[in-house]
Amino acid sequence: MTISSDQVSSLSRGGGKVMSARGGKIGSIGQIYLDNQTDEPTWVTVKTGLFGASESFAPLADATVQGNNIAINYNKAKIKDAPRVDPDGSLSPAEEDRLYEYYGIAGTGCEAEAAGDTGEFDEDGNRP
Repeated sequence: MTISSDQVSSLSRGGGKVMSARGGKIGSIGQIYLDNQTDEPTWVTVKTGLFGASESFAPLADATVQGNNIAINYNKAKIKDAPRVDPDGSLSPAEEDRLYEYYGIAGTGCEAEAAGDTGEFDEDGNRP
């Protein structure tokens, strides 16, 4: 089951983790971004590093909810190496295109904004 827009508010309240599909902890849930046209969840920021000081974007395509956690099909190294985009509450089409290209998935060409106010990969982060 993929993430629905109804689940976003409970996941955004804090305390949830982003996990790899194999069960390894990647980081804490930061913000969940919704597509401006469809209101569907498209991105999550993952707080990694010492005290969660760094946030990286990860796509929610094919992600699932497991309790308060989100399981995604990417490993920690892939997410930490994602292009740096400021989690300022919205993604421009150019920023989103860079992220889609990095993750090797087709983009929508639409902007995404944070909710509220604010494929399987090998160990190297490549598709098998």
